[in-house]
Amino acid sequence: MSQPTVTDARAAAAPRRIAALALPALVVLAAEPLYVLVDTAVVGHLGRVPLAALAVGGTVLTLIAWLGTVVAYGTTGRSARRFGAGDRAAAVAEGVQSSWLALGVGVLVAVGMQVGGGALARTLAGGPGEVADAAAQWLRVAALGAPGLLLAAAGNGWLRGVQDTRRPLVFVLGPNLLSAVLCPLLVYPAGLGLVGSAVANVVAQTVSGLLFAGALVAERVPLRPRPRLIGQQLVLSRDLLIRGVAFQASFLSATAVAARFGAAAVGAHQIALQLWFFTALVLDALAIAAQSLIGAALGAGDEAGARALARRIGLLGGACGVAFAVLIAAGAGVVPGLFSTDPQVRDQAMVAWPWFVAMQPLAGVVFALDGVLIGAGDVRYLRNLTIVAALGGFLPAIWLAYGLDLGLGGIWAGLTLFVVIRLVALLLRLRSGGWAVVGAVR
Repeated sequence: MSQPTVTDARAAAAPRRIAALALPALVVLAAEPLYVLVDTAVVGHLGRVPLAALAVGGTVLTLIAWLGTVVAYGTTGRSARRFGAGDRAAAVAEGVQSSWLALGVGVLVAVGMQVGGGALARTLAGGPGEVADAAAQWLRVAALGAPGLLLAAAGNGWLRGVQDTRRPLVFVLGPNLLSAVLCPLLVYPAGLGLVGSAVANVVAQTVSGLLFAGALVAERVPLRPRPRLIGQQLVLSRDLLIRGVAFQASFLSATAVAARFGAAAVGAHQIALQLWFFTALVLDALAIAAQSLIGAALGAGDEAGARALARRIGLLGGACGVAFAVLIAAGAGVVPGLFSTDPQVRDQAMVAWPWFVAMQPLAGVVFALDGVLIGAGDVRYLRNLTIVAALGGFLPAIWLAYGLDLGLGGIWAGLTLFVVIRLVALLLRLRSGGWAVVGAVR
Protein backbone atom coordinates (compact mmCIF):
# COMPACT_ATOMS: atom_id res chain seq x y z
CA MET A 1 0.00 0.00 0.00
CA SER A 2 1.41 3.41 -0.92
CA GLN A 3 2.14 5.87 1.84
CA PRO A 4 0.03 9.04 2.14
CA THR A 5 1.51 12.33 1.02
CA VAL A 6 0.52 15.89 1.85
CA THR A 7 -1.51 15.98 -1.35
CA ASP A 8 -3.23 12.71 -0.39
CA ALA A 9 -3.98 14.08 3.06
CA ARG A 10 -5.69 17.16 1.60
CA ALA A 11 -7.76 14.90 -0.64
CA ALA A 12 -8.83 12.86 2.42
CA ALA A 13 -11.66 15.32 3.07
CA ALA A 14 -13.40 14.17 -0.14
CA PRO A 15 -16.62 12.24 0.61
CA ARG A 16 -15.46 9.26 -1.49
CA ARG A 17 -12.28 8.92 0.59
CA ILE A 18 -14.19 9.15 3.86
CA ALA A 19 -16.72 6.59 2.65
CA ALA A 20 -13.96 4.19 1.58
CA LEU A 21 -12.89 3.90 5.21
CA ALA A 22 -16.20 4.52 6.96
CA LEU A 23 -18.37 1.96 5.14
CA PRO A 24 -16.23 -1.12 5.94
CA ALA A 25 -15.82 0.24 9.48
CA LEU A 26 -19.61 0.54 9.65
CA VAL A 27 -20.02 -3.19 9.01
CA VAL A 28 -17.33 -4.02 11.58
CA LEU A 29 -18.82 -1.73 14.19
CA ALA A 30 -22.37 -2.93 13.56
CA ALA A 31 -21.52 -6.64 13.75
CA GLU A 32 -21.08 -6.87 17.53
CA PRO A 33 -24.06 -4.70 18.60
CA LEU A 34 -26.22 -6.37 15.94
CA TYR A 35 -25.35 -9.71 17.50
CA VAL A 36 -26.24 -8.27 20.92
CA LEU A 37 -29.62 -7.19 19.54
CA VAL A 38 -30.18 -10.74 18.24
CA ASP A 39 -29.10 -12.06 21.64
CA THR A 40 -31.52 -9.69 23.38
CA ALA A 41 -34.38 -10.76 21.12
CA VAL A 42 -33.66 -14.47 21.66
CA VAL A 43 -33.33 -14.16 25.45
CA GLY A 44 -36.27 -11.74 25.68
CA HIS A 45 -38.63 -14.54 24.68
CA LEU A 46 -37.44 -16.66 27.62
CA GLY A 47 -39.22 -14.28 29.99
CA ARG A 48 -38.79 -11.18 32.11
CA VAL A 49 -36.16 -12.56 34.52
CA PRO A 50 -33.70 -13.82 31.85
CA LEU A 51 -34.04 -10.51 29.98
CA ALA A 52 -33.36 -8.55 33.16
CA ALA A 53 -30.38 -10.84 33.90
CA LEU A 54 -29.00 -10.19 30.43
CA ALA A 55 -29.39 -6.46 31.05
CA VAL A 56 -27.26 -6.72 34.19
CA GLY A 57 -24.66 -9.11 32.80
CA GLY A 58 -24.59 -7.42 29.41
CA THR A 59 -23.80 -4.09 31.04
CA VAL A 60 -20.67 -5.62 32.58
CA LEU A 61 -19.69 -7.12 29.22
CA THR A 62 -20.12 -3.67 27.71
CA LEU A 63 -17.58 -2.43 30.25
CA ILE A 64 -15.12 -5.05 29.01
CA ALA A 65 -15.80 -3.97 25.43
CA TRP A 66 -15.03 -0.37 26.43
CA LEU A 67 -11.61 -1.56 27.62
CA GLY A 68 -11.17 -2.88 24.10
CA THR A 69 -12.23 0.48 22.69
CA VAL A 70 -9.50 2.16 24.74
CA VAL A 71 -6.90 -0.21 23.30
CA ALA A 72 -8.21 0.14 19.73
CA TYR A 73 -8.48 3.93 19.75
CA GLY A 74 -5.07 4.45 21.30
CA THR A 75 -3.49 2.09 18.78
CA THR A 76 -5.25 3.66 15.79
CA GLY A 77 -3.96 7.14 16.56
CA ARG A 78 -0.34 6.05 17.04
CA SER A 79 -0.35 3.68 14.06
CA ALA A 80 -1.98 6.24 11.77
CA ARG A 81 0.58 8.94 12.58
CA ARG A 82 3.49 6.56 11.88
CA PHE A 83 1.78 5.36 8.70
CA GLY A 84 1.24 8.97 7.63
CA ALA A 85 4.94 9.65 8.22
CA GLY A 86 5.80 6.80 5.83
CA ASP A 87 6.82 4.06 8.32
CA ARG A 88 4.43 1.09 7.97
CA ALA A 89 6.68 -1.27 9.95
CA ALA A 90 6.53 1.03 12.96
CA ALA A 91 2.76 1.30 12.55
CA VAL A 92 2.41 -2.51 12.67
CA ALA A 93 4.79 -2.68 15.65
CA GLU A 94 2.27 -0.59 17.57
CA GLY A 95 -0.25 -3.35 16.89
CA VAL A 96 2.05 -6.08 18.18
CA GLN A 97 2.56 -4.39 21.52
CA SER A 98 -1.10 -3.40 21.93
CA SER A 99 -2.02 -7.06 21.29
CA TRP A 100 0.23 -8.21 24.13
CA LEU A 101 -1.38 -5.60 26.35
CA ALA A 102 -4.88 -6.71 25.27
CA LEU A 103 -4.17 -10.39 25.91
CA GLY A 104 -2.87 -9.72 29.41
CA VAL A 105 -5.83 -7.57 30.38
CA GLY A 106 -8.27 -10.08 28.85
CA VAL A 107 -6.92 -12.97 30.91
CA LEU A 108 -7.13 -10.88 34.09
CA VAL A 109 -10.74 -9.96 33.32
CA ALA A 110 -11.73 -13.58 32.62
CA VAL A 111 -10.22 -14.77 35.91
CA GLY A 112 -11.61 -11.82 37.85
CA MET A 113 -15.18 -12.49 36.72
CA GLN A 114 -14.99 -16.09 37.94
CA VAL A 115 -14.12 -14.78 41.40
CA GLY A 116 -16.16 -11.58 41.64
CA GLY A 117 -18.92 -11.99 39.05
CA GLY A 118 -21.54 -13.02 41.60
CA ALA A 119 -20.96 -10.05 43.89
CA LEU A 120 -20.96 -7.65 40.95
CA ALA A 121 -24.23 -9.07 39.61
CA ARG A 122 -25.91 -8.75 43.02
CA THR A 123 -24.75 -5.15 43.32
CA LEU A 124 -26.14 -4.16 39.93
CA ALA A 125 -29.37 -6.10 40.40
CA GLY A 126 -30.10 -4.34 43.69
CA GLY A 127 -29.47 -7.38 45.89
CA PRO A 128 -29.76 -11.20 45.81
CA GLY A 129 -32.57 -12.85 43.90
CA GLU A 130 -33.46 -14.61 40.66
CA VAL A 131 -32.15 -11.84 38.42
CA ALA A 132 -28.81 -11.61 40.25
CA ASP A 133 -28.27 -15.39 40.22
CA ALA A 134 -29.04 -15.70 36.51
CA ALA A 135 -26.86 -12.68 35.67
CA ALA A 136 -23.91 -14.11 37.62
CA GLN A 137 -24.18 -17.45 35.80
CA TRP A 138 -24.30 -15.73 32.41
CA LEU A 139 -21.43 -13.39 33.27
CA ARG A 140 -19.02 -16.11 34.41
CA VAL A 141 -19.37 -17.91 31.08
CA ALA A 142 -19.40 -14.80 28.86
CA ALA A 143 -16.23 -13.42 30.51
CA LEU A 144 -14.22 -16.33 29.07
CA GLY A 145 -14.37 -14.51 25.75
CA ALA A 146 -12.61 -11.41 27.13
CA PRO A 147 -9.10 -12.31 25.84
CA GLY A 148 -10.42 -12.78 22.30
CA LEU A 149 -12.57 -9.65 22.52
CA LEU A 150 -9.62 -7.46 23.51
CA LEU A 151 -7.24 -9.07 21.01
CA ALA A 152 -9.75 -8.24 18.27
CA ALA A 153 -9.94 -4.65 19.51
CA ALA A 154 -6.15 -4.26 19.31
CA GLY A 155 -6.17 -5.77 15.84
CA ASN A 156 -8.84 -3.39 14.67
CA GLY A 157 -6.75 -0.52 16.00
CA TRP A 158 -3.54 -1.12 14.06
CA LEU A 159 -5.31 -2.23 10.86
CA ARG A 160 -7.37 0.97 10.87
CA GLY A 161 -4.16 2.90 11.43
CA VAL A 162 -2.63 1.51 8.24
CA GLN A 163 -5.96 2.04 6.45
CA ASP A 164 -6.60 -1.68 5.87
CA THR A 165 -10.38 -2.07 5.92
CA ARG A 166 -10.76 -5.50 4.29
CA ARG A 167 -9.32 -7.83 6.92
CA PRO A 168 -11.21 -6.36 9.91
CA LEU A 169 -14.41 -6.80 7.91
CA VAL A 170 -13.78 -10.55 7.51
CA PHE A 171 -12.34 -11.11 10.99
CA VAL A 172 -15.32 -9.55 12.80
CA LEU A 173 -18.29 -10.24 10.56
CA GLY A 174 -17.63 -13.97 10.04
CA PRO A 175 -17.42 -14.98 13.73
CA ASN A 176 -20.42 -12.83 14.65
CA LEU A 177 -22.55 -14.39 11.92
CA LEU A 178 -21.54 -17.81 13.22
CA SER A 179 -22.48 -16.80 16.74
CA ALA A 180 -25.82 -15.33 15.66
CA VAL A 181 -26.70 -18.76 14.26
CA LEU A 182 -25.43 -20.59 17.34
CA CYS A 183 -27.27 -18.41 19.87
CA PRO A 184 -30.88 -19.51 19.19
CA LEU A 185 -29.74 -23.10 18.68
CA LEU A 186 -27.96 -23.22 22.03
CA VAL A 187 -30.70 -21.35 23.90
CA TYR A 188 -33.66 -23.41 22.63
CA PRO A 189 -33.00 -26.79 20.92
CA ALA A 190 -29.87 -27.47 22.97
CA GLY A 191 -31.74 -26.44 26.13
CA LEU A 192 -29.00 -24.25 27.59
CA GLY A 193 -31.32 -21.29 28.06
CA LEU A 194 -29.63 -18.05 29.11
CA VAL A 195 -26.21 -19.72 29.36
CA GLY A 196 -26.46 -20.65 25.68
CA SER A 197 -26.28 -16.98 24.72
CA ALA A 198 -23.10 -16.60 26.79
CA VAL A 199 -21.48 -19.59 25.07
CA ALA A 200 -22.30 -18.09 21.65
CA ASN A 201 -20.63 -14.83 22.77
CA VAL A 202 -17.46 -16.67 23.75
CA VAL A 203 -17.28 -18.50 20.41
CA ALA A 204 -17.50 -15.27 18.38
CA GLN A 205 -14.98 -13.37 20.48
CA THR A 206 -12.40 -16.16 20.63
CA VAL A 207 -12.48 -16.90 16.90
CA SER A 208 -12.23 -13.19 16.07
CA GLY A 209 -9.28 -12.68 18.40
CA LEU A 210 -7.40 -15.60 16.86
CA LEU A 211 -7.94 -14.22 13.35
CA PHE A 212 -6.49 -10.83 14.30
CA ALA A 213 -3.52 -12.50 16.00
CA GLY A 214 -2.92 -14.45 12.80
CA ALA A 215 -2.85 -11.18 10.83
CA LEU A 216 0.08 -9.98 12.93
CA VAL A 217 1.96 -13.22 12.33
CA ALA A 218 1.35 -12.81 8.58
CA GLU A 219 3.04 -9.37 8.67
CA ARG A 220 6.35 -11.10 9.54
CA VAL A 221 7.37 -8.48 12.05
CA PRO A 222 9.07 -9.15 15.42
CA LEU A 223 6.43 -10.42 17.87
CA ARG A 224 8.33 -10.20 21.14
CA PRO A 225 6.94 -7.88 23.82
CA ARG A 226 8.67 -4.50 24.07
CA PRO A 227 7.96 -3.10 27.55
CA ARG A 228 9.12 0.41 26.62
CA LEU A 229 6.65 0.70 23.74
CA ILE A 230 3.87 -0.88 25.82
CA GLY A 231 4.63 1.73 28.48
CA GLN A 232 4.23 4.52 25.94
CA GLN A 233 0.89 3.07 24.86
CA LEU A 234 -0.21 2.87 28.47
CA VAL A 235 0.56 6.56 28.97
CA LEU A 236 -1.64 7.43 25.99
CA SER A 237 -4.29 4.93 27.03
CA ARG A 238 -4.43 6.35 30.55
CA ASP A 239 -6.54 9.32 29.51
CA LEU A 240 -8.73 7.15 27.27
CA LEU A 241 -9.14 4.69 30.13
CA ILE A 242 -10.16 7.40 32.57
CA ARG A 243 -12.59 8.67 29.95
CA GLY A 244 -13.95 5.14 29.52
CA VAL A 245 -14.32 4.71 33.29
CA ALA A 246 -16.40 7.89 33.42
CA PHE A 247 -18.62 6.51 30.65
CA GLN A 248 -19.01 3.15 32.31
CA ALA A 249 -19.67 4.55 35.77
CA SER A 250 -22.52 6.48 34.18
CA PHE A 251 -24.01 3.54 32.30
CA LEU A 252 -23.57 1.11 35.21
CA SER A 253 -25.32 3.62 37.46
CA ALA A 254 -28.12 4.00 34.93
CA THR A 255 -28.67 0.23 34.88
CA ALA A 256 -28.55 0.06 38.68
CA VAL A 257 -31.17 2.82 38.96
CA ALA A 258 -33.36 1.18 36.30
CA ALA A 259 -33.18 -2.12 38.23
CA ARG A 260 -34.56 -0.35 41.29
CA PHE A 261 -37.65 0.62 39.30
CA GLY A 262 -38.45 -3.08 38.71
CA ALA A 263 -37.79 -5.91 36.24
CA ALA A 264 -39.98 -4.36 33.53
CA ALA A 265 -38.10 -1.05 33.73
CA VAL A 266 -34.63 -2.59 33.60
CA GLY A 267 -35.72 -4.90 30.77
CA ALA A 268 -36.99 -1.91 28.77
CA HIS A 269 -33.80 -0.03 29.62
CA GLN A 270 -31.79 -2.96 28.21
CA ILE A 271 -33.71 -2.80 24.93
CA ALA A 272 -33.37 0.97 24.54
CA LEU A 273 -29.75 1.03 25.72
CA GLN A 274 -28.61 -1.72 23.34
CA LEU A 275 -30.36 0.05 20.47
CA TRP A 276 -28.60 3.26 21.52
CA PHE A 277 -25.25 1.47 21.61
CA PHE A 278 -26.01 0.07 18.17
CA THR A 279 -26.74 3.49 16.66
CA ALA A 280 -23.75 4.99 18.50
CA LEU A 281 -21.35 2.45 17.06
CA VAL A 282 -22.82 2.76 13.58
CA LEU A 283 -22.43 6.54 13.75
CA ASP A 284 -18.94 5.92 15.08
CA ALA A 285 -17.95 4.57 11.64
CA LEU A 286 -17.30 8.18 10.71
CA ALA A 287 -15.19 8.56 13.83
CA ILE A 288 -13.11 5.54 12.82
CA ALA A 289 -12.48 7.10 9.41
CA ALA A 290 -11.60 10.37 11.16
CA GLN A 291 -9.08 8.67 13.46
CA SER A 292 -7.23 7.10 10.55
CA LEU A 293 -7.35 10.07 8.18
CA ILE A 294 -6.72 12.78 10.79
CA GLY A 295 -3.78 10.82 12.22
CA ALA A 296 -2.29 10.28 8.75
CA ALA A 297 -2.79 13.95 7.77
CA LEU A 298 -1.15 15.28 10.91
CA GLY A 299 1.62 12.67 10.66
CA ALA A 300 2.31 13.94 7.12
CA GLY A 301 2.40 17.55 8.38
CA ASP A 302 -0.87 18.65 6.74
CA GLU A 303 -2.70 20.77 9.33
CA ALA A 304 -5.00 22.41 6.75
CA GLY A 305 -6.11 19.02 5.40
CA ALA A 306 -6.85 17.81 8.92
CA ARG A 307 -9.00 20.88 9.66
CA ALA A 308 -10.97 20.45 6.42
CA LEU A 309 -11.55 16.79 7.20
CA ALA A 310 -12.71 17.58 10.74
CA ARG A 311 -15.35 20.01 9.50
CA ARG A 312 -16.67 17.59 6.90
CA ILE A 313 -16.76 14.69 9.36
CA GLY A 314 -18.80 16.77 11.84
CA LEU A 315 -21.37 17.71 9.19
CA LEU A 316 -21.68 14.13 7.98
CA GLY A 317 -22.16 12.95 11.57
CA GLY A 318 -25.06 15.33 12.08
CA ALA A 319 -26.71 14.25 8.82
CA CYS A 320 -26.44 10.57 9.76
CA GLY A 321 -27.89 11.32 13.19
CA VAL A 322 -30.95 12.95 11.61
CA ALA A 323 -31.48 9.89 9.41
CA PHE A 324 -31.35 7.61 12.46
CA ALA A 325 -33.81 9.81 14.34
CA VAL A 326 -36.34 9.48 11.52
CA LEU A 327 -35.97 5.69 11.39
CA ILE A 328 -36.20 5.25 15.16
CA ALA A 329 -39.29 7.46 15.42
CA ALA A 330 -40.99 5.51 12.62
CA GLY A 331 -40.28 2.21 14.39
CA ALA A 332 -41.63 3.22 17.79
CA GLY A 333 -44.72 1.03 17.54
CA VAL A 334 -42.91 -2.03 16.23
CA VAL A 335 -39.30 -2.30 17.43
CA PRO A 336 -39.80 -2.86 21.22
CA GLY A 337 -42.16 -5.76 20.48
CA LEU A 338 -39.38 -7.54 18.59
CA PHE A 339 -37.43 -7.88 21.84
CA SER A 340 -40.13 -8.71 24.38
CA THR A 341 -43.72 -9.92 24.44
CA ASP A 342 -44.22 -8.55 27.97
CA PRO A 343 -46.65 -5.57 27.76
CA GLN A 344 -45.10 -3.87 30.79
CA VAL A 345 -41.64 -3.99 29.20
CA ARG A 346 -43.00 -2.51 25.97
CA ASP A 347 -44.81 0.25 27.85
CA GLN A 348 -41.65 1.15 29.74
CA ALA A 349 -39.67 1.24 26.47
CA MET A 350 -42.05 3.90 25.16
CA VAL A 351 -41.12 6.11 28.12
CA ALA A 352 -37.49 6.23 26.97
CA TRP A 353 -38.27 6.41 23.24
CA PRO A 354 -38.79 10.20 22.78
CA TRP A 355 -35.45 10.92 24.44
CA PHE A 356 -33.82 8.21 22.33
CA VAL A 357 -35.08 9.85 19.13
CA ALA A 358 -34.30 13.45 20.12
CA MET A 359 -30.64 12.86 20.95
CA GLN A 360 -29.70 11.14 17.66
CA PRO A 361 -28.74 14.25 15.59
CA LEU A 362 -26.72 15.67 18.49
CA ALA A 363 -25.01 12.34 19.16
CA GLY A 364 -24.08 12.01 15.48
CA VAL A 365 -21.97 15.17 15.68
CA VAL A 366 -20.52 14.21 19.07
CA PHE A 367 -19.32 10.77 17.99
CA ALA A 368 -17.79 12.16 14.79
CA LEU A 369 -15.84 14.87 16.61
CA ASP A 370 -14.71 12.38 19.24
CA GLY A 371 -13.00 10.54 16.38
CA VAL A 372 -11.34 13.72 15.17
CA LEU A 373 -9.77 14.46 18.54
CA ILE A 374 -8.75 10.84 19.17
CA GLY A 375 -7.06 10.70 15.77
CA ALA A 376 -5.25 13.92 16.65
CA GLY A 377 -4.14 12.50 20.00
CA ASP A 378 -6.06 15.19 21.90
CA VAL A 379 -7.26 12.64 24.43
CA ARG A 380 -6.57 14.73 27.53
CA TYR A 381 -9.23 17.22 26.48
CA LEU A 382 -11.67 14.36 25.83
CA ARG A 383 -10.87 12.89 29.24
CA ASN A 384 -11.58 16.14 31.06
CA LEU A 385 -14.72 16.79 29.05
CA THR A 386 -16.16 13.35 29.76
CA ILE A 387 -15.49 13.65 33.48
CA VAL A 388 -17.18 17.05 33.64
CA ALA A 389 -20.18 15.88 31.58
CA ALA A 390 -20.57 12.71 33.68
CA LEU A 391 -20.07 14.22 37.14
CA GLY A 392 -21.85 17.47 36.33
CA GLY A 393 -24.69 16.13 34.19
CA PHE A 394 -25.39 12.45 33.71
CA LEU A 395 -24.76 11.00 37.20
CA PRO A 396 -26.60 13.72 39.15
CA ALA A 397 -29.54 13.51 36.74
CA ILE A 398 -30.04 9.74 36.97
CA TRP A 399 -29.74 9.60 40.76
CA LEU A 400 -32.10 12.56 41.01
CA ALA A 401 -34.48 10.53 38.85
CA TYR A 402 -34.26 7.75 41.45
CA GLY A 403 -34.71 10.09 44.40
CA LEU A 404 -37.73 11.81 42.84
CA ASP A 405 -39.13 8.55 41.43
CA LEU A 406 -39.05 9.90 37.85
CA GLY A 407 -38.67 6.44 36.36
CA LEU A 408 -37.04 5.55 33.06
CA GLY A 409 -37.81 8.95 31.55
CA GLY A 410 -35.59 10.64 34.12
CA ILE A 411 -32.71 8.29 33.34
CA TRP A 412 -32.91 9.01 29.61
CA ALA A 413 -33.24 12.75 30.19
CA GLY A 414 -29.90 12.48 32.02
CA LEU A 415 -28.33 10.71 29.05
CA THR A 416 -29.55 13.49 26.75
CA LEU A 417 -28.00 16.12 29.03
CA PHE A 418 -24.72 14.19 28.88
CA VAL A 419 -24.73 14.37 25.07
CA VAL A 420 -25.60 18.11 24.99
CA ILE A 421 -22.74 19.07 27.33
CA ARG A 422 -20.25 17.14 25.22
CA LEU A 423 -21.55 18.63 21.97
CA VAL A 424 -21.04 22.23 23.10
CA ALA A 425 -17.53 21.58 24.40
CA LEU A 426 -16.43 19.66 21.28
CA LEU A 427 -17.61 22.44 18.96
CA LEU A 428 -15.63 24.96 20.98
CA ARG A 429 -12.50 22.79 20.79
CA LEU A 430 -12.87 22.29 17.05
CA ARG A 431 -13.13 26.04 16.52
CA SER A 432 -10.05 26.77 18.66
CA GLY A 433 -7.73 24.60 16.53
CA GLY A 434 -5.65 23.59 19.56
CA TRP A 435 -6.06 19.91 18.67
CA ALA A 436 -4.26 20.11 15.29
CA VAL A 437 -0.64 19.30 16.22
CA VAL A 438 1.48 17.90 13.36
CA GLY A 439 4.21 15.21 13.60
CA ALA A 440 4.67 11.42 13.57
CA VAL A 441 4.01 11.17 17.34
CA ARG A 442 2.16 13.74 19.36
